[in-house]
Amino acid sequence: MAAITVAVFDIDDTLYLERDYVRSGFAAVDAWCREHLGRRGFGELAWQAFEGGTRGDIFDRALRQLGLPVEKSLVDQLVAVYRTHDPQIALLPDAAECLAGLRGCVKLAAISDGPLSSQRAKARRLGLDRWMDQIVLTAALGSGFEKPCPKAFQKIEEAFQCAGPRCLYVADNPQKDFQAPRVLGWRTVRVRRPGGLHAASACPLPVDLVVEDLRGIPSLFG
Repeated sequence: MAAITVAVFDIDDTLYLERDYVRSGFAAVDAWCREHLGRRGFGELAWQAFEGGTRGDIFDRALRQLGLPVEKSLVDQLVAVYRTHDPQIALLPDAAECLAGLRGCVKLAAISDGPLSSQRAKARRLGLDRWMDQIVLTAALGSGFEKPCPKAFQKIEEAFQCAGPRCLYVADNPQKDFQAPRVLGWRTVRVRRPGGLHAASACPLPVDLVVEDLRGIPSLFG
């Protein structure tokens, strides 16, 4: 089989734990509520809801519990604070070890979905520009190009003049991450981290390898 020449990584729950970003965002919104609304406790209430499995209406619930109106303008403001805050996150030790082991041996890149302001802030805080030769945030490509759309993966192929099994994608979400790279013939590794938001999800597509952390990835390159 052809040697892998490009290793591409997802960001959320692959290079750091996404729950750390969520908690950091709730803390930023909590600080805004204290300053602008004179109310404390938003962060704790939102985190409790998140830990309890609530998704989609966490801000609404927390506002109601604080006795505040659930108005669209206010919710939009809180979402903006959440998405634009400077996240208190860091590369996980195994991720840093993996990238250090690969740097200089193969080309490194990242592909990630999510609101552009959030993903840019994550990439900046994680220092990905020091590690990656290319970073593709799908929101920057326009509407409709998030995974499983293949466009981001094709951009990597064009940038590095590589294709098929010479490319490896390492990611965590089996519902969307692996469809496009498998169609393109890439090799795939699923990271099933303890604490990852998708760790318990079944994988509808086969992948080449499943790992709990990234320390073994450099061994794939000999």
